[in-house]
Amino acid sequence: MLLDRLAAAGQRRILQQGVNRVIKKEMIAMLLAGGQGSRLGVLTAKVAKPAVAFGGKYRIIDFPLSNCINSGIDTVGVLTQYQPLKLNTHIGIGIPWDLDRNIGGVTVLPPYEKSRNSEWYTGTANAIYQNLTYMDSYNPDYVLILSGDHIYKMDYEVMLDYHKANNADVTIAAMPVPMEEAHRFGILVTDDKNQITEFEEKPEKPSSNLASMGIYIFNWKVLKEALITLSEEPGCDFGKHVIPYCHQGGKRIFAYEFNGYWKDVGTLTSYWEANMELIDIIPVFNLYEEYWKIYTKSDILPPQYISAESTIERSIIGEGTTIYGSVHNSVIGSGVTIGKGAVVSNSIIMQDVVIGEGSVIEKAIIADRSKIGAGVRMGVGEYAPSKLDPKVYCSDLVTVGEKTCIPDGVIIGKNTAISGITEKDDYPNGALASGEYVIKAGGIL
Repeated sequence: MLLDRLAAAGQRRILQQGVNRVIKKEMIAMLLAGGQGSRLGVLTAKVAKPAVAFGGKYRIIDFPLSNCINSGIDTVGVLTQYQPLKLNTHIGIGIPWDLDRNIGGVTVLPPYEKSRNSEWYTGTANAIYQNLTYMDSYNPDYVLILSGDHIYKMDYEVMLDYHKANNADVTIAAMPVPMEEAHRFGILVTDDKNQITEFEEKPEKPSSNLASMGIYIFNWKVLKEALITLSEEPGCDFGKHVIPYCHQGGKRIFAYEFNGYWKDVGTLTSYWEANMELIDIIPVFNLYEEYWKIYTKSDILPPQYISAESTIERSIIGEGTTIYGSVHNSVIGSGVTIGKGAVVSNSIIMQDVVIGEGSVIEKAIIADRSKIGAGVRMGVGEYAPSKLDPKVYCSDLVTVGEKTCIPDGVIIGKNTAISGITEKDDYPNGALASGEYVIKAGGIL
């Protein structure tokens, strides 16, 4: 209820600002960050997907937020819903992205209690529709719609210039994908001027391999009219409803082809691969470019400590981490402790994880504030299909949820999932076989 009242008060404040002074923004951004990210399994059981750690230092949402400020967009509404606490804490008032502003800046927009009823966001377009007042208060010419769960760098100003040059009503960022993957995306068919002639939402037999990236620029009047007209549509969505509506209404819709790095980290495999690409000798996605920095909330932490007996090979190591063991081809977050004689290989270890002495961790993703006991062996044996959810868990990875505790000396197979405070009795004969899982309530406080 407190969050509801704060959100409503925030909207009233913004509206009152609009009454007291003329606020005019050429383009504002609406960042959809309320998704559960269910394909990430136990990693998103207690946290929204955009708040999941990435690259040892960042959160996934840092990338679209950084793109906004690097593109000169200083007004961003962040729409949250599922498990928003960590995301809200991370964003704060937007200081790391220079979005702490009196007019504009970043505003967190959760669902809130209206005068007549209280509604959850039921679809991507429905979420935007419920915040018409927020957008109207800035009287924008254009509205940029973004997703909060992709890894990429894009200059939205260049996309806006393209939108203007084509006198477009709607512009959709798109990129070629392998034809065998095209059925997973909204597919665009264009003419020789890149004007969209057909739009297919996740078709069984795609007509092209040009896929929508879920990044849209709308003329504000066009978006507003479409949202109001479709407001009663159940689960109103951009790909399924708004874009087809605009296309059928004869609006000028263009594809803006993007050829840079873009990664949907919506599965455990793609999330692991995207992190591992950061430690390549010549990374495909470069976090260290001076001209296009990725900003994030940074805690004040002590420097790393690397003991004399430890070894580190081709890895990213976060601030405040203490290493007494060995790390190979891994991404290690901040505040991690790796005990004496422990070996971590081909893994992602998020913030404030403790790995006990003598443990061997192979190809695992271990979420924030987990504690792995001494002498644990993780990633052992042969692959086996998951008994929890074969669609989510379908690789060699061991996936450990936030605040999980694993006791000393247990052996854990491949394609396993573990979450909560587990004990010796949860591991028959001291082992968790490949494909098995342990999901328990609670977590380390």
